[in-house]
Amino acid sequence: MAIVALHSAATGLSAMSTGIDVIAHNIANTNTVGFKALRSNFEDLLYQQKEQPGVENANGDQRPAGLFVGLGTRISNTQLDLALGSAMEDAKDFSMMIDGEGFFQVNLGDQNGYTRAGNFFKNSEGDLVLGTTSGPRLEPSVQIPDNVTGIIIQGDGTILGIPEGGIEHEEIGAITLATFTNPTGLKPHGGNVFIETTASGPPIEGQPQEGAFGAIRHKFLESSNVDPVTELVNLIKTQRNFEFNSQSIQAADEALQVIANLRSF
Repeated sequence: MAIVALHSAATGLSAMSTGIDVIAHNIANTNTVGFKALRSNFEDLLYQQKEQPGVENANGDQRPAGLFVGLGTRISNTQLDLALGSAMEDAKDFSMMIDGEGFFQVNLGDQNGYTRAGNFFKNSEGDLVLGTTSGPRLEPSVQIPDNVTGIIIQGDGTILGIPEGGIEHEEIGAITLATFTNPTGLKPHGGNVFIETTASGPPIEGQPQEGAFGAIRHKFLESSNVDPVTELVNLIKTQRNFEFNSQSIQAADEALQVIANLRSF
């Protein structure tokens, strides 16, 4: 009956509405350093089985196909797009990006967070902190003395500086990266930071340029990997699908109205 169509179309409206929310979030973060876009994945719901395939009919023949009526759709998950964003040159001393796999580690207090954003600053205590509202410290902690100049961050994460009165660079710290068996299982925490989950597995720490870990590129930042053109195309498609579902509701409503107006003579 048309009532099934009403419920199926309603699930489509709900799923498309959530899909639009995800796309809008991606577009809003086009200029967010190190941002990773989210993609909505959809799945169909249960089916009503009205006729089973392979059943023998009155003539002794087997039914070649069954008769199933689906009950709609839903968003099964949002998947992180971990594609590398483009490199942007940045002249600040502590700006860096990971050219390859891995995440910077930051201290969130009760746990570590993981980020692809490399816009770090030196705070009042000389610690390197992420340039966000909360400003979490880089982990393991790196402290930059006040009298150090000529900062260089090498590809392997070694931080060099020239102390006051010196003429040569000396090592003052090092960057340690982390990766995950399933990085798409990370949970977005906000503030350009992800946190580990059971799905992501525990962090695997290592040094830049070792194994699968990418190299550090000093005075560059990784831009958002959102492609505005792709997102706008997806937005248009999702809007149209939303409209199609609303038309299905209208058609089902008209069918129910015809049934309700039937008169027996």
